[in-house]
Amino acid sequence: MAEAVPTPDTLAIYVHWPFCRSLCPYCDFNSHVSEQVDHARWRAAFVSELDHYAEIAGPRRITSIFFGGGTPSLMAPETAAAVIDAIADRFTLDAHIEITLEANPTSTEATRLAAFADAGVNRVSLGVQALDDEALKFLGRTHSAADTLSAIQLAAETFQRYSFDLIYARPGQSVIQWQDELAQAIALSRGHLSLYQLTIEQGTPFFMAQARGDLDMPDEGVSAALFETTQDMMTAAGIPAYEISNHAAPGQECRHNMAYWHYRDYIGIGPGAHGRITADGNIHATRQHRAPEIWLRRVEGRGHATQTDEPLDTQSVIAELAVMGLRITDGITANNFRARAGVTLDEVIEPAVVKRLQEAELIVYDSAGLRATPAGLQRLDAVIAALFA
Repeated sequence: MAEAVPTPDTLAIYVHWPFCRSLCPYCDFNSHVSEQVDHARWRAAFVSELDHYAEIAGPRRITSIFFGGGTPSLMAPETAAAVIDAIADRFTLDAHIEITLEANPTSTEATRLAAFADAGVNRVSLGVQALDDEALKFLGRTHSAADTLSAIQLAAETFQRYSFDLIYARPGQSVIQWQDELAQAIALSRGHLSLYQLTIEQGTPFFMAQARGDLDMPDEGVSAALFETTQDMMTAAGIPAYEISNHAAPGQECRHNMAYWHYRDYIGIGPGAHGRITADGNIHATRQHRAPEIWLRRVEGRGHATQTDEPLDTQSVIAELAVMGLRITDGITANNFRARAGVTLDEVIEPAVVKRLQEAELIVYDSAGLRATPAGLQRLDAVIAALFA
């Protein structure tokens, strides 16, 4: 029988701002275009929903706050300040708290970075996605390569810590082209880069374009070569992968995302936001209503817009621990697995499967815990299916 799950003393908080100026053809996030946003109403609603979850979570130490979206740099900086102040009033802030805001590198939004820093944000993540104008146009981005360089310079002047995203394995992209682009990105970075292979998500314009035969995506061999090039160049630059798509110099890892990958507790507020909160010996999965206007009305009517709040059974927790924890190079520690699942790794994985995967050099399993090798990370879905079937 699984042991009761102890309530952690730490908590991360995610705040979802659902609005964008336009929708990108690859994006399947909960994003919406709206010409009119009542910032005062949204500010008050965020604080109200935070109050609801603060009562459920109880006294905690907040290790990170993350404003995601959507495009959070479109929110009024006063809204970020109000949320940060409300969190500080209801919880204890960690001495080294990380407060991240996602931002687009358009000239208009970049000029607001100082105001967000004054609001309490201490880290920015820029949605760069590409470093040349032709690729940016293909990806549906509204900024230019020149805007990107200016935004990165502003971020460097405003924050001690910043990161930016790039999307690679684009149609027609060669290894040599990616090497040149990645070398430029490394020179512009400060210890953290998020590098994602382009994936075609169902329901997006790119999905429909691919179905029509209009997208010529790289084949498996080219994708593998691009991935290996990425790992080699980032490691050589002293910014190795700490997760499948995220790379950091030692100490520069995104602390908020590490809370997800270590399967710690976090609150999600805002439309469509998810949370994992331990209460009464169980980990609860929460989800807020996805539609922005319905979310806003429900929060104003009852203080929150929770759509689901259900305790997870042991098998569900194990599945989530595996999917999240094996994404990072540290893997899943034995102690954390037992604390969060209430059972040990030895109780849930078969020795014969472990032996087979170790002989294939896909995993490492020892007294410290379970982790995927570089080869295992490239076949992670199959590794997880074999271990936790």
